[in-house]
Amino acid sequence: MPLGSVRPSPLVEQAAARLREQITGGHWPVGTKLPGETTLAKELGVGRSTLREALRALSGAGLVRSRQGAGVFVVATEPVADWPTRLRRAAVSDVYEVRMLVEVQAAGLAARRRTDEDIAAMRAALDGRRAASEQGDAAFVDADIALHAAVVAAAHNPVLTDLFAEFMPALRQGLIDLLELIDVRTEESNHGDAAHADLVRAVEARDSEEAARVARAELRETLRLLQDHG
Repeated sequence: MPLGSVRPSPLVEQAAARLREQITGGHWPVGTKLPGETTLAKELGVGRSTLREALRALSGAGLVRSRQGAGVFVVATEPVADWPTRLRRAAVSDVYEVRMLVEVQAAGLAARRRTDEDIAAMRAALDGRRAASEQGDAAFVDADIALHAAVVAAAHNPVLTDLFAEFMPALRQGLIDLLELIDVRTEESNHGDAAHADLVRAVEARDSEEAARVARAELRETLRLLQDHG
C-alpha cells in the first residue's frame, strides 16, 4: 500500500496524518517496526527533518515509540485522547471527585493568600449567585461556578486555576441536569446559600482550616447527590 506524496504545506501535519492513516487502518499493526527515515521520507516526498517532526507528533499521540538503536515501533492503533476529551467522556461523579481535591486545597490557600480585591470579587459573585436564584437552573449553575471560580482565583496558583477551568465545562451540564432531576430548588431557590456565605467569610477571616472544611462539606453533599442519581 503506497503512501503517496503529500502536498507542500503544511508538510508536518500532512505527513503525520498520512502515517496515522497507515497505523489506524491496520497497515502497520502494534509491534511493527516502521520503515527507516530515508524510506519514509522518500515515499512521503518530505525531508527527514519534516518526517522526524511528524513522528514526534505520532509519539505524542501515543501511537509510536522510538527505541534507541532499534527504530520506531507502533505501540497503539488508536491515539490517546487529549485531556478535555477524556473529561467529556468521564462520568460526572468521577470528575467531581477530582474537582473536590482541587477546590478544597484552593479554599485553604485562598484563605492564606487572598487580597482585598479577591474578597470584593467573591462577595460580588455571592451576590450574583443570590440574584440568579430567581432565574433558571442553567443561570443558577453558572452563577455558582462563578463564585467557586472567584475562590479558586484567590489561591493565586495558576495551575489550580487552569485545572478548575478544565473541569467546569465537563461538569456544568451534569450539575444542571442534577438540579432538574432532584428539583431541590423548588423548596429552596437559593440552594446552598448559607454554605457559600460561610466559605466567603472563612476566606475573608484567613481561616484556612475552616475554609477547607466548608468547601469539603459543601462539595461532598453535591457529590453524594450525583452518585445517588448517576
